[in-house]
Amino acid sequence: MFKKMGNLLNTRLGLFLVLTVLFWLKTLLAYFVDFSLGETGLLQYILLLVNPLGTTILLFGLAFYFKKSRFFYPVLMEIDILNTLLLYLNVIYYREFTDFMTIATIAGYSKVNQGLSGSSLALTKPHDVLFWLDIAIILILMILRKIKFDPRAVTHRFAFAITSIALVLIGTNLMVAEMDRPQLLGRTFDRTYIVKYLGIDTFTAYNVIQNQQVNQMRSSATKSQLNQVRKFTESIYAKPNDKMYGIAKGRNVIVIHLESFQQFLIGLKVNGQEVTPFLNSLVNSNDTYSFDNFFHQVGQGKTSDAENLLETSTFGLPQGSLFATLGSDNTFEGAPAILNQRRGYSSAVFHGNVASFWNRNNVYKNLGYQYFFDASYYDTSGDKATGYGLKDKLLFQNSVKYLEQLQQPFYVKFITVTNHFPFELDSEDEDSDFTAPDTGDSTVDNYFVTAHYLDQSLEEFFNYLEKTGLDKKSIIMIYGDHYGISNSENKSLASVIGKDANNWTNFDNVQMQRVPLMFVIPGTTGGKVYHTYGGEVDVLPTLLHLLGISTKRYIFFGTDLFSSQHRQVVAFRDNDFITNKFTSISGKIYSNTTGKLATLTKSEKKQIREDTNFVNQELKLSDALNQKNLLRFYTPKGFTKVVASKFNYSNGLKKLKQLAKKLGNKSTSLFSENGDKSTVDDYSTDAPEASHSSTSSNRIKITNPDSTNN
Repeated sequence: MFKKMGNLLNTRLGLFLVLTVLFWLKTLLAYFVDFSLGETGLLQYILLLVNPLGTTILLFGLAFYFKKSRFFYPVLMEIDILNTLLLYLNVIYYREFTDFMTIATIAGYSKVNQGLSGSSLALTKPHDVLFWLDIAIILILMILRKIKFDPRAVTHRFAFAITSIALVLIGTNLMVAEMDRPQLLGRTFDRTYIVKYLGIDTFTAYNVIQNQQVNQMRSSATKSQLNQVRKFTESIYAKPNDKMYGIAKGRNVIVIHLESFQQFLIGLKVNGQEVTPFLNSLVNSNDTYSFDNFFHQVGQGKTSDAENLLETSTFGLPQGSLFATLGSDNTFEGAPAILNQRRGYSSAVFHGNVASFWNRNNVYKNLGYQYFFDASYYDTSGDKATGYGLKDKLLFQNSVKYLEQLQQPFYVKFITVTNHFPFELDSEDEDSDFTAPDTGDSTVDNYFVTAHYLDQSLEEFFNYLEKTGLDKKSIIMIYGDHYGISNSENKSLASVIGKDANNWTNFDNVQMQRVPLMFVIPGTTGGKVYHTYGGEVDVLPTLLHLLGISTKRYIFFGTDLFSSQHRQVVAFRDNDFITNKFTSISGKIYSNTTGKLATLTKSEKKQIREDTNFVNQELKLSDALNQKNLLRFYTPKGFTKVVASKFNYSNGLKKLKQLAKKLGNKSTSLFSENGDKSTVDDYSTDAPEASHSSTSSNRIKITNPDSTNN
């Protein structure tokens, strides 16, 4: 056997095959021992096993293009060593940060090394020797001439055949991965997803391409380009409504992000039952200011695009997620920083999914969020979470111990997840008194079940706010981030909302992009439903004006929805748009009244041309602002640029308690105001999981890139 192995190693092809298999095994060691990739299902396991092979064969196969043995062997070993180094550095980095190394990380190695607790030695483990043992043995055997250099060169045709095999493997891998996770590279949910589906080498190559594209755009950026953006945003500024300006001045801001929640659910009855009875009561309340012609404006970044639109009043990217591709080092002028610097607000996000999803752990720091309570702060074991994070009832309940410690006024955001595709809910969480429709499409039917659950979650949280008195000190902003039922399923939904599936058109699809937006300001009496047309980009200037904070100095692409100067043109990410009269779809203009192609007057044609130019310019300039990071050239009056390195999202509760202790009698937290007594017992939930003990099983991986010690 040893003789056969020796004979194999003494040929170029034999050594290539042995090194390829050994590197493949090392990669699997990292996948299953060091990384937590969250693989589920047979297909993902198969992809995990196969994805290292294509890139390994491609890279190692480059050595075959060198005919002389004095070049072939050094090149092959150099590629093996460098690829092993890349793999091992990712292992070390992952152990500390629960993330993978990007080109920016590698380029800034000195900062990474500082972040690795001062020494990588403490992060090593006994099995690490296996990453290097094969290389050491092969090199020793070469030095001792136990492995003899094969002088026989292979043909370029053979080398090309090896490359072709590798490319076929990589292409097949990518195709199957896209089938299981559509738009994997386009949307870039999480670096973990790319590694899981495509491997470390492919992730690194993809990141190099991304980084190069961004660098090219940013290196060509000039201050004059920012001036174009400023000129546009200054021209669209809408002065605030005098009656609404400052109506919520000094109040806490509680933002509730309703996952995949569409406007048609509001007021809808199914089988004689209200789907969202609590939200319906809010909409009809005198202290709620809501909009029923409010549209999401997200692109491929979906939820992360919605967050960006609301936090910065700029659009997401034409392709991919701004958070995931640019968010780590973009300059932002976002809500958390503005509120902190203008009015002394503290800020936090509560979200029961992993911190790295959509790159939130990095983007939130650039936005100026002081605290981020991600999945690592909650018990998500057993049946307490879905595949996208902690169930909503538990999220609200279990966040109270953190919320009560925040200094007031605060700006906080709750990101719900239970109403996420594929809209699955454990039977124990279903309301036995609520009957879903029977459309024949399980996705559509289940959507109503999870939306009903979300509505119940909100009612429990509002009960807590009222019991503790926080409601009277707060403005609660509720919004839907994007559609839940896709265009391909709208025909199945049609009968439930009183439409004819046979007559369903693209016009109807656009109308379904409405999502809720409501500002609940307890104690006020002027609330009503507004029919103004607007989108997510308009939220931040609207909110700031309600808080009595002027916005003219900022670069916002949205305008105050309450302002008489607000332009009712809502741009979609694909350059379609809707106004209060017309809907533009791929250049075709439909009447909002009839839903049919419109016959336009001369003045209407002129207006449509102006609106089309406005939308195109708005999206183009927003893209330039973010892709070229133009905000680095501009600092508004009274604004200090955010320094992300000042924030660390570990030990959040401990830090809050230390701050309260330092402030003493000046502490403004709810806990302090309540005589240093917790309000946790004031929260009541009927979630059955609330009484379940923690278990060793978990539907999501629990990591905090800043720390594992919360």
